[in-house]
Amino acid sequence: MFLNDLFTINSLNSTSETISAEIRLNANHSIFDGHFPGSPVTPGVIQLQVVKEIIEQQLNKSLRMKTMRTCKFLKVINPDETPVLQIDIKFKQEELLEVTASGAFEGNVFFKAQLSYVS
Repeated sequence: MFLNDLFTINSLNSTSETISAEIRLNANHSIFDGHFPGSPVTPGVIQLQVVKEIIEQQLNKSLRMKTMRTCKFLKVINPDETPVLQIDIKFKQEELLEVTASGAFEGNVFFKAQLSYVS
């Protein structure tokens, strides 16, 4: 779990099918020691984990990714340059939990993904 360690939630708003969270990255987290010293980068797998943890917290259940239809990492997230991100999530419970998520800051979209989870 990276919540309250790698990132904290500054604010969160939700409806029955959306979550909008502003998060703050911890630029001093040890994950950035290896990715990369002097030029930290938030790994893509970590970005997807952030989305998962926000959904899990909001729905109060554990999830496991079943499928990833699309995933695009459009810009590098350097926590020194972009310490705050807006994570927007749309979800619908069907046979699987169908999720569309993105991370952005000041009009710059850093990633987009369409994922399915099982509980």
